[in-house]
Amino acid sequence: MDKLELVLKRIAAKEKYTIGRLYVNGKFFCNTLEDIDRKLTDKMTAEEIRRIKVYGKTAIPTGTYRLTMKRKSPKFSKNPFYMIVCGGYMPRLLRVPGFEGILIHPGKDESNTEGCILVGFNIRKGCLSNSETVWKKLMEKYFLPAKEKDNPITITIYQKLS
Repeated sequence: MDKLELVLKRIAAKEKYTIGRLYVNGKFFCNTLEDIDRKLTDKMTAEEIRRIKVYGKTAIPTGTYRLTMKRKSPKFSKNPFYMIVCGGYMPRLLRVPGFEGILIHPGKDESNTEGCILVGFNIRKGCLSNSETVWKKLMEKYFLPAKEKDNPITITIYQKLS
């Protein structure tokens, strides 16, 4: 059984968003955009996370999480683009302390994330470009084949080292 391993390295913590680099099976794939990195970790208690977290404006805790492709997104399954690409089944992170419904999906800037991980290329300050194209390629090349074969999927998120 092949395992799909993603690594997200946060490289720039800004006032309203966080930029990262996403690697798939060890190779750079694209940039990411998340909400504000408030230095949460999966080692913190739920109470600690709740004290620090600002709903819809906080990046998820660093750590390693399993992902599933077995749950259809109520939000994205209403959009024809997502139904054509993936039938509305979005990559969903499991057991993220203090968070629910965290997805990997396209988006332009921090107003599109609410805790989720956006993918694309960071060629303009504060936003991603080619996000739908990048996400579709990520789905078709990696996530959908993993779903079809029922292969395990994980993502490890690292804080910027400074």
